[in-house]
Amino acid sequence: MTELSPSRERALLLTLMALQFTAIVDFMIMMPLSAQLMAQFHIQPAQFGLLVSSYSLAAAVSALLASALADRYDRKHALLATYAGLLVATVGCALAPGYLSLLLARVVAGLFGGVLGAVTLAIVGDVIPPQRRGHAMGIVMLAFSLAAIAGVPLGLIIANHFSWRTPFGVLAAACALILLLAWRLVPNVRGHLGQPHTSLLASYRELLSVPNHWWGFLTSALIMFAGFMVIPYIAPTMVSNAGLGQTELPYIYLIGGAVTLISRPWIARLTDRYRHADVLSWTVFASFVPILLVTQSLPYGLVWQLAVSALFFIFVSGRFIPCSALVTASCLPQTRGRVMAFNSAMQNLGSGLAALLAGAIMVKGPAGQLLHYDWVGYLSCAVGLVAVWAARRVKAVS
Repeated sequence: MTELSPSRERALLLTLMALQFTAIVDFMIMMPLSAQLMAQFHIQPAQFGLLVSSYSLAAAVSALLASALADRYDRKHALLATYAGLLVATVGCALAPGYLSLLLARVVAGLFGGVLGAVTLAIVGDVIPPQRRGHAMGIVMLAFSLAAIAGVPLGLIIANHFSWRTPFGVLAAACALILLLAWRLVPNVRGHLGQPHTSLLASYRELLSVPNHWWGFLTSALIMFAGFMVIPYIAPTMVSNAGLGQTELPYIYLIGGAVTLISRPWIARLTDRYRHADVLSWTVFASFVPILLVTQSLPYGLVWQLAVSALFFIFVSGRFIPCSALVTASCLPQTRGRVMAFNSAMQNLGSGLAALLAGAIMVKGPAGQLLHYDWVGYLSCAVGLVAVWAARRVKAVS
């Protein structure tokens, strides 16, 4: 396709970043809203865990299909279709009259949200020349930090002033505007359409015939499993167990997101300098400290909770950097696209099952506190140890 002008390329990247930003906020905002949702629908942690995991499990299914089917369509059309689906699901969340309808809306959001990120990055890879691709990826991936620093805290503030439905309504309005911008600014991307395609089963048969891939997928799924046993329940336990107020929760995510702007480049440099499995091991071991402190739900003030949460964001989120590098190096270049798509599905599967299991372990006490969160922390650390063991068996081949 014809190379874009600098201004058109900049507009495209900013639009893709906005798409990613809204998609990430749509996923993340459910977790800090947990205290309000559990009170609104009178549900137990297991039922809230299903709300979180429904998105991830649906995203795992759609990622598996997308890895074999996405290359058969114009990437612009695929992007607009998946984003429109996410918009409809977000409206469904805002209007959901009860728990079951909200659960259905989260399933639909996961089906479309699980594909959106892969399509977005594929457009960057196809449209942006190699000499500028790294910079372009950096702009688009900035959406992750912006979602943590601005999107989630702002959504919490809106929810505290209005209701849990309002952030989804505001997000849906933003999605509608961004969808129009994407329709106008994203070019047609069809250069890949002339390539031969293999069947879904044949594609995965080839992929899964390599044992090294299995070890990489297992490591990635375990890292996500260990993290998402704890992450969805931080907000409700800080309110019900540690005694924080709803208005103090935005600061947890604001500070946590801000510190990762400093820590992620530092961990990335370590990942480039040392063996990926070694850096992953160090970050996993370091993450045990904040995991255990968070899950003990110690009844200390906001400053203590901010400090512990900052450590949690640094090391628990930091584990994903060497883990991603490990999986990327586990495969040959000609299979990397399918490997990363399948790995995304395994990550979503791991996070979804983790939220379900942790929710099943935890129960509401007579005073409204959430019991057995400490058990969840111990199990999370044990799974982290298994992930370190699996990572040592992954061989770098590229």
